[in-house]
Amino acid sequence: MEKVRYGIIGCGNMGSSHIRYLSEGKVEGAVLAAICDIKPEKMDNVEKIIAEKNPDLKVSRYEDYKELLKSGDVDAVLIATPHYLHPTIGIEAFEAGLHVLSEKPIGVYTKQVLELYEAAKKSDKVFGIMYNQRTNPLYQKVREIVQSGQLGELKRCVWIITNWYRTQAYYNSGGWRATWKGEGGGVLTNQCPHNLDLWQWMFGMPTKVRGFCYNGKYHDIEVEDDVTAYAEYANGATATFITTTGEFPGTNRLEISGDRGKIVVENDKITYTKLLESEREYCFKSTDGFAGPKSENVDLGISRDPNKLYDHAGITQNFTNAILHGEELLSPGLEGINGLQISNAIYLSSWLDKTIELPVDPEVYFEELSKRIATSNFEKAEVVETVADLSSTYNSNK
Repeated sequence: MEKVRYGIIGCGNMGSSHIRYLSEGKVEGAVLAAICDIKPEKMDNVEKIIAEKNPDLKVSRYEDYKELLKSGDVDAVLIATPHYLHPTIGIEAFEAGLHVLSEKPIGVYTKQVLELYEAAKKSDKVFGIMYNQRTNPLYQKVREIVQSGQLGELKRCVWIITNWYRTQAYYNSGGWRATWKGEGGGVLTNQCPHNLDLWQWMFGMPTKVRGFCYNGKYHDIEVEDDVTAYAEYANGATATFITTTGEFPGTNRLEISGDRGKIVVENDKITYTKLLESEREYCFKSTDGFAGPKSENVDLGISRDPNKLYDHAGITQNFTNAILHGEELLSPGLEGINGLQISNAIYLSSWLDKTIELPVDPEVYFEELSKRIATSNFEKAEVVETVADLSSTYNSNK
């Protein structure tokens, strides 16, 4: 195989974005071969993008993803549909012998995702997830410092990510948005999967979570738009995660502390304070009740390589390289469940009003989510077809 032929399933906002950079030929070794959406007008729109970027490119179009999967036109699919359909389409794609790259989140509930993982393991195909923030040099450097032990014994992770501001018009733009039936959640499910993934990718998976979710606090919606969560780790470390779509101006500040220093990521830069000795050792040997261990500020000199792809195109390039050359995946699909475990735990903790131990019981979570889906009847100013029969229909808005 000289080039990977991609089929994009879902031509909404995110699908259109993927179609754009693939049409421009930005991803080496990749070619856009097919598009799919249940709404022909969406495909009409993206065909205009294709004609603008690459007028010689001929792309097949399908209204039914099942037809695309069995067409023989593609080697891999990039799934950009609403969340509930990610595992459903992924399973069928693996069964059709195709490589699968899925938009985030990998699914809405772990029971569904575990079924996808079984299908992935049975295939010999490459499986990736579009965690494009893993290409960010800032977060890569944070992970390197933390994972290498330079921060010493980890103490605390605090992430305030409140710059996900959305207006009511955003939520009114599609009937599936911000409903238990159509989306399966709010800010945790739609906006924060990248942050939840980065949290565990850098700091590790917690053992316990206590969450507080507030539904429709700032918007006329039935799901959460404001969340505060607290987590505990096996070594005694703790984490706090605060997010909302209802604050402006918002904040994006990540702070990670260990007994050998502290890292702060804010305003697209890292501040790294390195302790010259362990704080724990200093605490018990110092004779000064108010002094702290000596420290130094480290200039990490992080920058982006102008010759390298980042963000969504960067993940697709890595995925393509994995298919063609066996390159290690930066964002393996099998890791998608980690961030989902955290969000499921936050939801379940809030619903049941108690601390939840990880991993989350998939049956218990599915049962509680199903209760909310069964009573999901929120009416909007503009109603677009929602995901009702998950085996036969989908809506491609993102």
